[in-house]
Amino acid sequence: MSVLAPDLLAFERPLLSRGEVVVGLDEVGRGALAGPMTIGAVVITDDSLPPVGLTDSKALTPKRREALVEPLERWAADWSLGSVSAAEIDRWGLRLALAVAATRALDGLTLVPTFVLIDGSLNLLDAPLRFNDDDLSPPSLHYAGIAHTTLVQGDSRSGTIAAASVLAKVQRDRAMRHLALEFPEYGWDANKGYGVPLHLQALVDQGPCRYHRQTWRLA
Repeated sequence: MSVLAPDLLAFERPLLSRGEVVVGLDEVGRGALAGPMTIGAVVITDDSLPPVGLTDSKALTPKRREALVEPLERWAADWSLGSVSAAEIDRWGLRLALAVAATRALDGLTLVPTFVLIDGSLNLLDAPLRFNDDDLSPPSLHYAGIAHTTLVQGDSRSGTIAAASVLAKVQRDRAMRHLALEFPEYGWDANKGYGVPLHLQALVDQGPCRYHRQTWRLA
C-alpha cells in the first residue's frame, strides 16, 4: 500500500485563505561548534504547490538540496536568509543570537509578512534582552510580537518551513566549504563545523580558530 505524501500546505492554506502573508522560518547550524548560524525565511501568498520532493533538508542529499534551490526560489513569493557569526553567538548567547538571525532574515524580505510559521517549539523572533552596554547590545527584535505558530518537526510538515530549511542549509554549507579553504585541518568541507571525531581531534591538536564558538565546550 502506498503512503500518501504529507500535505505541505496544511498549515499555510487556512492562513492564506484569510489573507495572511505567510513566512516560514527554520535555522541551521545551531549545534555546530564553528561557523555561522543561518535562518531561512520563505514567503508565500497563494497555495500553489511546492516543488516535488521538498521535505526537511536533513532528509535530503546535498545534491538534491542543491537541485531544489532554483525551483524553491521560483515557487516562493519572497525569500531571505539571516546569519549570525560565531563571535556574535559568543557575545549574545545562543537564544538571543537565534532571534537576531531571524530578525535579519525578515529584514531581508521585500514583502511584509503578517504571520510566521516557525520550526520547533521556540519563537525564534523573540528572546530575553540581557545587555545594556551599547557595544554588546543586539539589534532591535522588532518582529518579536508578530503573530506566529511554532511547529515541532515543522520542517517535514510545512512547505514554507521546509523551503526555508533547504535554502538556509545550502547557503551555510557553501559558507563552511569556503571557510574550509582557510582552515582545512578541521574538515569543515565534510563536517560543516559539527563535532565529529576528525573535527574534535583537530581541536585537541590545533586548538580553536577565530571561526569557533569560543564560549562553547569545544572538545
